[in-house]
Amino acid sequence: MNHTTILLIRHGETAWNAVRRLQGHIDIPLNAEGERQAAALARALSAEKLDAIVSSDLQRAMQTAQAVAAQHRTLTLRTDAQLRERAYGVFEGMLYQDIQQQYPDDFARWQARDIEAVMPAGERVAESFHQFYDRAIKGLHAVAARHPGQTVAVVAHGGVLECAYRAARGIQLDSPRDFQVKNASINRFTVAGGRLVLDSWGEVDHLALAAMDDVI
Repeated sequence: MNHTTILLIRHGETAWNAVRRLQGHIDIPLNAEGERQAAALARALSAEKLDAIVSSDLQRAMQTAQAVAAQHRTLTLRTDAQLRERAYGVFEGMLYQDIQQQYPDDFARWQARDIEAVMPAGERVAESFHQFYDRAIKGLHAVAARHPGQTVAVVAHGGVLECAYRAARGIQLDSPRDFQVKNASINRFTVAGGRLVLDSWGEVDHLALAAMDDVI
């Protein structure tokens, strides 16, 4: 059986991450800290044997993936819209505290992890968490199917990483998220027999080492 190894990576920090403003499908670039994180990530993966690099088509993920690709010049970065963050409808672009004030009922359902709840539409139609989960997992399995027996770096979003973690650990979608999903973290999965298997979660030592380098 050909096992595919996926290095699933969350994009580096953005200005909206820093202030808890919901991004969803809004195309926000990395901030200076995010660029630093992407550079540190790229150095950490420079010695990894990668067969492909795939990214969400949103620029915060693409910028992070491009840093990795610069260390693997024989590989061409491929983008995949299935790996986008969840669509949050009218919530996109809003601060969490403002969502709570302006849409208290919808906010409450979201925070209560109602997996079928759909936020009001904005510029884009929102997805329920259940719909998003199905899309994200289907996207990851499609990557694995295209690269049997290979190692692929996949740069996506916090929500996609959450879905992968839940799928691999068999965690119910409506249970609280009691695990961290860190910017520019490396999370290792194996895809075998149609299942995601979690091998390593939340590798961020490369970010601490980069911070030390900055001080020195």
